[in-house]
Amino acid sequence: MYEELMKKLGFPDSFLLRKILEYLMDEKEAKIVAFLPASIEELAKKFSIEKEKVEKILENLFRKGVVIPRDFKNRDYYRFVRDIVQLHDATLASKHMKDPEFAKLWKEFGEKEAHKAVGNFLSLSGIKVWRVVPAYNAIKDLPDVLPYENIVEMIKAQEKIALVPCSCRNVTSLAASGCKFTKELVNDEKTWHCIQLGRGAEYVIERGSGIEISVDEALELIERIEKDGLVHTWVNTAKIVDKRVTVNCNCCSDCCEFFLAAKFSGIPISSILEKSRYVAYVEKDVCIACGTCVERCHFNAIALNSYAKVDEEKCFGCGVCVVGCEQGAMKMKVVRGKEHIPLI
Repeated sequence: MYEELMKKLGFPDSFLLRKILEYLMDEKEAKIVAFLPASIEELAKKFSIEKEKVEKILENLFRKGVVIPRDFKNRDYYRFVRDIVQLHDATLASKHMKDPEFAKLWKEFGEKEAHKAVGNFLSLSGIKVWRVVPAYNAIKDLPDVLPYENIVEMIKAQEKIALVPCSCRNVTSLAASGCKFTKELVNDEKTWHCIQLGRGAEYVIERGSGIEISVDEALELIERIEKDGLVHTWVNTAKIVDKRVTVNCNCCSDCCEFFLAAKFSGIPISSILEKSRYVAYVEKDVCIACGTCVERCHFNAIALNSYAKVDEEKCFGCGVCVVGCEQGAMKMKVVRGKEHIPLI
């Protein structure tokens, strides 16, 4: 049954993925999961098991992030996770995930197999499903900021918001030396950065992997995220509230899936992640060449000589350099039209 689940996830011959699945469920549980999607009643009949026992098994796997109910409140019908990214995020983005050995399995699997496969798949699809959203404090005083590139307005529009530890940083904090841009600890909710929205928020609240937060708490978190120098990312759509909008990732180049997928597949990050409408530029007379912007840039878009210089081709318009510049030498400007963000 493990092999059947590995096929569904796109890695039919992966010894490392098998180890991950064996960690998450035993053979009897894997047999039930391989039969999904199905209702508890259907599973009970199929395997001649009491409904209460099936319900208990699936509830446990739901909390682990292996299976997802159709209705989070009335959990009577389940499916297996959609793909390898969903398995990664669901099993790792949880306050209950504290095992370094499990994190090491994901780290090894990612570096040897998954990151390359995900990068190749996303680049070959030709569709950039995620985009960079500029830091609010980098553009808030500029004219004509669109509502769907204003992270504050985007957060305010959400009906339900939750917070979980970042799945990617859980791996680096538990299985490596940690993130070089920010400190995130699974047992300290004040250090978490992954904001779940809408149905995504309902999901993590119901399975107990995160905590519900208010709009004001989310906006305070946005401030901390920008000071830390993390990059806001969002589903690549102009729709602020949409069933696809379930998470606001706040990324870094040393931990996050987008960057690792590009690195291990040998493709440019621009082939899988869309830029914002902005680019950064430098007021040379104000710049003191301190190098802070170079250190904060996740896209290697800034070089330093007698003053900082931005390579517009490499710049993603995240605004991280602008927020971190104490001299006020870094600025943002629009270089792409409204049509850059698709109305889909």
